Amino acid sequence: MTVRSGRTVRDLRRENRTAVLQRLYFDGPLSRFTLGPATGLSSGSVSNVVAELMAEGLVEEAGSVDSVGGRPRTLLRVSPRSGYMIGIDVGETRVRVELFDLALTELARVERPLATGGRRVDRYDVDVIVRHLREGIAEVLERSGTAARDLIGVGIGVPGIVARTPEDGAIVHGQTIGWDAVPLERYLRESGLLPETVPYYVDNGAKTLGQAEMWFGAGRGAQSAAVVLFGSGVGACVVSADMGPGRAVEWGHLTVRVRGRRCRCGAQGCLEAYAGAEALLERWAEAGGHPPADVDEETALTAMLAAAYPAEGEADETALAILEETAEYLGAGFSDLINLFQPERILVGGWAGLQLGRRFLDSVRAHATAYSLRYPAGHVRIDLGTLGPDAVTVGAAILPLADFFARGGRPVEAEPKEPNPAWQANLQDRAAQ
Repeated sequence: MTVRSGRTVRDLRRENRTAVLQRLYFDGPLSRFTLGPATGLSSGSVSNVVAELMAEGLVEEAGSVDSVGGRPRTLLRVSPRSGYMIGIDVGETRVRVELFDLALTELARVERPLATGGRRVDRYDVDVIVRHLREGIAEVLERSGTAARDLIGVGIGVPGIVARTPEDGAIVHGQTIGWDAVPLERYLRESGLLPETVPYYVDNGAKTLGQAEMWFGAGRGAQSAAVVLFGSGVGACVVSADMGPGRAVEWGHLTVRVRGRRCRCGAQGCLEAYAGAEALLERWAEAGGHPPADVDEETALTAMLAAAYPAEGEADETALAILEETAEYLGAGFSDLINLFQPERILVGGWAGLQLGRRFLDSVRAHATAYSLRYPAGHVRIDLGTLGPDAVTVGAAILPLADFFARGGRPVEAEPKEPNPAWQANLQDRAAQ
């Protein structure tokens, strides 16, 4: 049966369920009385939807609140343990796998380093990464006692560009890590670890970071933002009304110096060749500095910052000069984001970004203003992200969560599909309020 708009009755029921779940998730706990005006549904529709969701265990009672001249009203919320998501960050120093409930409470985590002798590997072995993913997923399920059938999906943030085909699902083009059209989703599906009804969602790690910060972090309340990810390399996600839930952009490979340093992507003068953690440490060594040997990049970058900004004693002038130059490169890179997209906010995240930002974000702001047009520069705020180094895994877990709510809390009935952009945009609007 269809209605005049062309939508079926099933579509309308799903939309009603989605509206109730959305409001309870972002604004709950709420009473049935409050849900009516909040969703635009009639009291009868609210009662029917709530009864369905409670019968399925998706919604539960969460206390009561006094009403004027009547009985206390029962409050409702989305039941945290009615479903589970896995978020994965395929980073450039480690693979991190985390299991969450619907409230995004972490239940278990596993980390696998991607280094040999303390150094980042230059080319990822696809078989090794897939094995880390399979073993990590199995381990977090076992640690938490969660059944694979209770997962609503697995979200994965990866370096590089993600395309999709009907045959293979997500295809990863990771030029800087040596991946050329890697059918990651198919490899995971062929492993047989999870039931066919559990979908995989693969997207760029900067985009998953952006989603996390916009939903629950420093981006809340903003209508537009650029969220930048600093690790071994550099990436960004741009969120605006035109781009819906956000789009990953290869910001790290904008040219900041003609015929400059060779970037690991093969081009010359990329921002990443000056501002990524790997490049920073290389430039320090080339200038006569002494990065610690046989340690991972995070430890080495911490040592560089400590040398440049010591708690006492004299600073390492070489390290300080490299970092001050980097602040100017970053300011110039931020000016590109400001002039191109005119965002309300630029948010800095990633393990390296959080370390660097605490030291010289004021300097980066000054350079960004100097290189930008006055009007957009006067309307942007540059801050650190607030969700910490785990934000990529949180954002990855949001991918299946958003699609689950888009289906009205129904399980997947057919082949896995990519996240619903309209629903993510809708949730972004809700989070911004």
